[in-house]
Amino acid sequence: MYRLTVKRRFSAAHHLRDYEGKCAQLHGHNYNVEITVQGDKLDDAGMLMDFGKLKQICDQVLDRYDHVYLNELPEFAQANATSENLAATIFERIAKLLSDFDVRLFEVKLYETEDSATIYRES
Repeated sequence: MYRLTVKRRFSAAHHLRDYEGKCAQLHGHNYNVEITVQGDKLDDAGMLMDFGKLKQICDQVLDRYDHVYLNELPEFAQANATSENLAATIFERIAKLLSDFDVRLFEVKLYETEDSATIYRES
C-alpha cells in the first residue's frame, strides 16, 4: 500500500450559526489542507500518481472556497461551515475527480489554525 500527500492552502471567512462564542461573529481563517491518496499499484514510471496532477485536482476543488464567505455557498446554506463539514465536503468533491485514476482518496486533514485540525476519512 502506498500513500501520497500534498499540502494546499486557501483563505475564507465564515461564522457559526446557533453557536455561543467568538466564532458566532464573522471571522476568517488561513486554512491549510493535507490531501492523501492511497493505492496498491505504481504506474510504469514508478509513481502512484503524479504530484502535479494531484495538486491540480485539489486546486480545482479548493479554488471554490478561496477568498469567499463560506456561509453564502449552497453547501453551507443549512449546515454550519465548520472545519468538520468543510473537510467532508472537500473530501467528497476531490474523491469524485479522482474516479478516473487508480487511487482512492484516503483522507483530508484540514487545519483551521496552526494548532487545530480535523481529519475526514470515509470508512
